[in-house]
Amino acid sequence: MMPRLPFSHPVVHPDPAPVPVEAPAPPAPAPAPAAAAAPAPDPAPAPAPAAAPQAPVQGQGNAGPNAPPGVLMHGLHGGALVVRLAQALLAAAAIAAMASARDFASLTAFRYLVAAAALQCLWSLVLSILYFYALLVGRSYRTPRAIAILCAGDWITGVLTFTAACASAGITTFINDDLEACYENHCPSFMAATAMTFLTWFAVAPCCVLNLGSVVHKLQRP
Repeated sequence: MMPRLPFSHPVVHPDPAPVPVEAPAPPAPAPAPAAAAAPAPDPAPAPAPAAAPQAPVQGQGNAGPNAPPGVLMHGLHGGALVVRLAQALLAAAAIAAMASARDFASLTAFRYLVAAAALQCLWSLVLSILYFYALLVGRSYRTPRAIAILCAGDWITGVLTFTAACASAGITTFINDDLEACYENHCPSFMAATAMTFLTWFAVAPCCVLNLGSVVHKLQRP
């Protein structure tokens, strides 16, 4: 039997030293996102191509930017005005010469000459006014429609004037040579009127040919 040990305090063992626990390492910072690529600079705008020179509109020519449509500078307007005035004056002279004979109304050919000469005089006067205005403003109406109207008017009045002159010449020759009745009629007035009418036609004929050539030329252009 084991002897009883005297009462004693229990042996107290000291607590072991706490083991230091390492704090978990902070997570590595996420890599910074790559810097957004800088937007590429806008390419410099290409220079606008130079505008091609526009072809002059038909009927405008060198009239300039402020010219109204269908207007064209024309250097021969002074000559055209002189020709138109000559036509009007010659036609008026033919009417005056025929009107000086009191009995001209008894013959159809002489009445026809007066009517044709009056129409030619009015037509030439209207064109003279237009050409005078064109000279004042330095422009001329040369659109295809205007040229066609001029051509038609010149040919109509020219044909009427020529046929009237021929008819009057025939009647005057018949009275003077065949009837030998000039002493009873005003043959000098008839002859003067017929001559003036032929001169009027000679002044109209170049305008007819030139305007017809202009119309044909514009019709042939694409």
